[in-house]
Amino acid sequence: MVRTGLLYSAAAFLLASSTQALSLESVTNWGGSNPSNLKLDIYVPKNKAASPALILALHPCGGSGPSYAQYQADYTQMAEQKGFVVAYPTATNDSNCWDVSSPMALKHEGGGDPTTLNNMVKYLTQKYNVDKTKIFATGSSSGCMMTNVMLAIYPDVFAAGSCYSGVAAGCLVGSPGNSPTSSDRTCANGKVNKSGPEWAKLVKSFYPGYSGSYPRMMTFHGTADNLVFPANLDEQLKEWSALLNVGFTMNATNQPSQGYTKMVYGDGSKLMGFLAQNVGHTVPVHKELDLQWFGITEGRV
Repeated sequence: MVRTGLLYSAAAFLLASSTQALSLESVTNWGGSNPSNLKLDIYVPKNKAASPALILALHPCGGSGPSYAQYQADYTQMAEQKGFVVAYPTATNDSNCWDVSSPMALKHEGGGDPTTLNNMVKYLTQKYNVDKTKIFATGSSSGCMMTNVMLAIYPDVFAAGSCYSGVAAGCLVGSPGNSPTSSDRTCANGKVNKSGPEWAKLVKSFYPGYSGSYPRMMTFHGTADNLVFPANLDEQLKEWSALLNVGFTMNATNQPSQGYTKMVYGDGSKLMGFLAQNVGHTVPVHKELDLQWFGITEGRV
């Protein structure tokens, strides 16, 4: 119960320090199956590009798409400037946590939350003429966990992801639930440790027969996170390092700001990690860096 309280305290802090998102539009019928009754809100800018990028923004446990837009990950003003579309779905089960543990969730077109999320992406891509090379996912906490899963089981859909305070795809496999109170805490406590090749083998088992490339990943974690322990950053980096075939290159201190350490893999174009000193759960969303990482805006991450 203490850990759950920490989660909601973090949300309350973000509530107090955030700006109001522009109004979202509720979408009630996007086609395809929806076995877990997910909801969808979107933001389509007035100056939408002819073939816009699409960002799938995934909220943490206890939240919703609209609350994530309003208090933590408001990309709406940037969408107005750059013409991209943002999807803010909502999980409705297990304390509004995303299912990243069940056999359905951890299987390409398995029929769980990821399948429904991909159905949303398909609908939005068709309806708004989205550029299929510019589809991205991002999320915090449970949403970060789902970002890892979406990129792992739909690598042919997403170009890149950004992730705040989550775990590697497959870390929660077999857990009885996904919330702080229903899950097996072994993963969140940083006790699921694998080599890069072991993580890659697990991910590839979720989408048998896929032989293409995997999306680029940028992931953040705080050293003071006692809900999802910081050891999970290492596991994510091992997983994506193996999937992307890039090795660790260097650390850069105080980037992007004081107290952060940037971990560069390869030339930094495919995989990047950030460790934030004395930051708890969750690391604040770095929207400008997200858009640079996705290639929507110019600049170096």
